[in-house]
Amino acid sequence: MVIVITGILAGAVAVFITKPVEGYVDSVRRAELTDAADVALRRITRDIRLALPNSLRVTNAGGFNYIEFIMTSSGGRYRSPADGSTGGDFLSFTSSGDTSFDVLGTMPTPVIAVGDLIAIYNLGPGFEPANAYRRGEAHCDATPVAPGCNIAAVTDVTGNVVTLDANPFAVQSPPLPSPDSRFQVMPGATRAVTYACPVAAGTLTRYWNYGFNAIQPVAFGGGSAAQLATGANCAVEYTANATGRNGLLFVQLSLTSGGETVTLFQQIHVDNAP
Repeated sequence: MVIVITGILAGAVAVFITKPVEGYVDSVRRAELTDAADVALRRITRDIRLALPNSLRVTNAGGFNYIEFIMTSSGGRYRSPADGSTGGDFLSFTSSGDTSFDVLGTMPTPVIAVGDLIAIYNLGPGFEPANAYRRGEAHCDATPVAPGCNIAAVTDVTGNVVTLDANPFAVQSPPLPSPDSRFQVMPGATRAVTYACPVAAGTLTRYWNYGFNAIQPVAFGGGSAAQLATGANCAVEYTANATGRNGLLFVQLSLTSGGETVTLFQQIHVDNAP
């Protein structure tokens, strides 16, 4: 009799407990989805804010939105005759044989390392020779470097003197020095980065170190990849000159799990001042 009564009471209590438990499970799932979407968008935002000016490009192909840019680690100012210096090692825009220059002020942090890449006054695709994506072409890796390139690799760093594998800036036509004598540093182990996000539910993936491509790639052999989220789909829009030299990237990221979907929006400021 006791067992029967206990069973009846347990069944009655279960009716009242089921919904709160289901609500708790639903809340946990939604919180996990929201956290995963927020982390993914924060990672995208952090990377894009380090993008080489005018290197961000967006395309849609094969059911994916692709966001590509060239990652920078730091930057600084090179010694130029225009800055009033009367001595030191100037970055030459006339002699291709002059492959070294002084960094003005303290060295950038993180410190420039052998294998890193230096870009100056990048204007992006369609603005040759100021298009960093041309580095992957044979004539930009040749010695001596041919006209049409604006990236060089670092071969030595001694004190404040940086030595390059070539001087593509001296064979540009016309020469394109930075108005503020600025240069950007790209880590050699990262180079171009792509976030590939499906239009329908799928996997959001980050690709990097696959090289440079004049035409935006949709396949990434030879590089590295990491999955950021599953059950993801994206809507992406990019305005390169939303206000002057500032671009604006809009990303809508949705994550789906357990029959529920969480959607977050992010607007990312893109500095395109070279």
